[in-house]
Amino acid sequence: MEKEILLDALQHIDPRDLNYQDWYQIGMALKYEGFSASVWDEWSRQDASRYHSGECARKWESYQERTDKPVTGGTLIEMARRHGWSYQRAEGSFTWDSEFDFDDGTRPRRGIIDRNWLEGREIHEPKEWHPAQQLIEYLEALFQPDDYIGYCVESIKRDERYVPANKGCYTRTAGQIIEELKKYGDDLGKTLGDYDPCCGAWIRFNPLDGKGVRNDNVTDYRYALIEADNMSIDKQNEIVRKLELPIAALVYSGGKSVHAIVKIDASSYNEYRKRVDKLYQVCEENGLTLDKQNRNPSRLSRMPGVTRAGKKQFLIDKNIGQDTWNDWMEWYSEQNDDLPDFINIKERYRAGRPPLKPCVIDGLLRYGHKMLISGPSKAGKSFLQIELAIAIAEGREWLGMKCKQGRVLYVNFELDEDSCTNRIFDVYDAIGYPSDSTDAWSDNLEVWNLRGKSVAMDKLAPSLIRRARKTNPLAIILDPIYKVITGDENSAEQMALFCNQFDKVATEVGCSVIYCHHHSKGAQGGKKSMDRASGSGVFARDPDALLDLIELPMKDKQYDYMANKLACESVLHYLDGVHPAWRDDIGLDDRESKFQLLGWCDDHLTKEQAAEAHRIASRAEDDARHVTAWRVDCTLREFKKPEPRDIFFSWPIHKIDTEEYLKDIRPDVEINGKTFHQRDKSDGSRKAAKAEQERLAITNAYTLIATDKEPDDDGVVRVRLDDFVERAEEIFGKEMTKPGMRKKLKKFGDFDIDNGIVTPREDTDE
Repeated sequence: MEKEILLDALQHIDPRDLNYQDWYQIGMALKYEGFSASVWDEWSRQDASRYHSGECARKWESYQERTDKPVTGGTLIEMARRHGWSYQRAEGSFTWDSEFDFDDGTRPRRGIIDRNWLEGREIHEPKEWHPAQQLIEYLEALFQPDDYIGYCVESIKRDERYVPANKGCYTRTAGQIIEELKKYGDDLGKTLGDYDPCCGAWIRFNPLDGKGVRNDNVTDYRYALIEADNMSIDKQNEIVRKLELPIAALVYSGGKSVHAIVKIDASSYNEYRKRVDKLYQVCEENGLTLDKQNRNPSRLSRMPGVTRAGKKQFLIDKNIGQDTWNDWMEWYSEQNDDLPDFINIKERYRAGRPPLKPCVIDGLLRYGHKMLISGPSKAGKSFLQIELAIAIAEGREWLGMKCKQGRVLYVNFELDEDSCTNRIFDVYDAIGYPSDSTDAWSDNLEVWNLRGKSVAMDKLAPSLIRRARKTNPLAIILDPIYKVITGDENSAEQMALFCNQFDKVATEVGCSVIYCHHHSKGAQGGKKSMDRASGSGVFARDPDALLDLIELPMKDKQYDYMANKLACESVLHYLDGVHPAWRDDIGLDDRESKFQLLGWCDDHLTKEQAAEAHRIASRAEDDARHVTAWRVDCTLREFKKPEPRDIFFSWPIHKIDTEEYLKDIRPDVEINGKTFHQRDKSDGSRKAAKAEQERLAITNAYTLIATDKEPDDDGVVRVRLDDFVERAEEIFGKEMTKPGMRKKLKKFGDFDIDNGIVTPREDTDE
């Protein structure tokens, strides 16, 4: 943890506000983080009444670190936050206090009160002192007349403090006590028994069963006690009011604290404990260091209407804040949800249109937005993302789109470090930046290798944010996300929470976030691009830009084309080294013909050079058999949907099909678990093309209708002819009769029709 942050936090903690344990933990946290004992000693001098010269040094040397759970800087940060501290980076507007990733597992929580801005709210003793009336109002605010009340007026002195001498009385009801208070007036001794004015008296805030004073004797878990003495009375009073706590009674203790009796209204002891834990957590988030011993429902609190060492214990207020526990929880959630305020459009219009964020990728992705790349395995998604990382780092084009130059962080979850590094070098080589000539590179690309070290995204996000802020990247690329998914991939709720982590990274770091995900199983040609990603549809709906890759099944003519193309490129690259003047001799048409190029090599190169050119061309032809073709379909939130782009994946990079050689290829579709090849658009005459269009429409119609039906025992989904007729207008754009639909299915469809039942043909070409 950065030392300047810890020192800044330390200066916001007043040692005079701490008990011994907290003061000691501060010292141990400083030692763990590498400070000297003098830092602890100098800070401790602020508490002149308790400071002893040399004490810090002695404890520093005697401290034995716990290896299972050491006291780290996280403890110091948490204490500082309770005292109103937060940290702002000098060079930016990001608040660090929400994202520390502490080694001891402690994570700061957000409060709604900044102690730096507290002014305090004074409390005032009653102008006229009526002890009986004080206690009556307290009892009427908290209890029903038939509730048994526990109280104690006898005390003893122990360790320089006065404490209750015994369990006290617990067999009288609130109604009985109020009746006697009205009868005997301000002489409380006649009603309750005499108390020692040096130490006051106590009362229990939950009703009892009249048989004892243990937690088991509590009959209704209505209230909890909060008490803090780490700040002035006025500030305690201000905080509990600003927190809108549902307080039934607020009592001045006659000492260093106010006692707030908070409405809990729990139905059981288990629920009481959970609600009190939440109450104490919120109070500590907002600067109140509470006495943890007060959690018990049978605990004693200070009784109003008595005096204590010359000071009155009195009722400050009653029934303040929210009406009920549930009302308060809802209110506090609204205050602490970190959500923005509403925007009035009329006022915003008067102020002028806000400027849109600049593009990281022209026409595709804006600064601070999210992009998902989805596709099947072996589509080269990781290479595609590395190409994008390099394009941003170097300010180059990616898939024909210009990228803004800037820093980029590539987070690698899948490959070992050496493999990942070599893969990046391979891509640099292929795009024309030789890896052995790094002078041409920018220094914008950084890689974070997390193979074997990655954790769930909700745990990783704080560390990623903290580290990324140091370099201020334009984009962060996460590859692949299946390594960090939290929850069930098919649960919309859980995947929405998972995807929110990307929003958090984008917002807190101020960059674009790019990640990839895999397709579901099976051929994807019959699906929309948004429906192809595996798992919940949240994956496709959440990002601002979705790039989906679907494979195009190449045939011999496409492979022949690629073999010639790669052979020509390889031979020309070879000629750059052995015969740089080839451009003066070889025409543009001949440069695109392997036969013409090799013929030129035979005529103009040495025998050995020509043989090498033939070998290079042969290797390129072999490589062409491993080239795959892909169609990239974009779904965008900020921009107009572009036309799909066809690309080749020729290891290790993707190349755009500038000659539109792939445009007529159709991806495979899946029906009843079987893959079907679709004919190319260019095959046959116009009549054949129309027939193919009709056949595809019928195939898609069957897929749509069969989606909601269960297969028969043989695994085949059969549908009714009537289903086609009923949905004819939706599917074919016009109404159709049953005979007309039957004729269409027989003429263009690969289906059999028997007694009004439509079944896919078994002999369909697969």
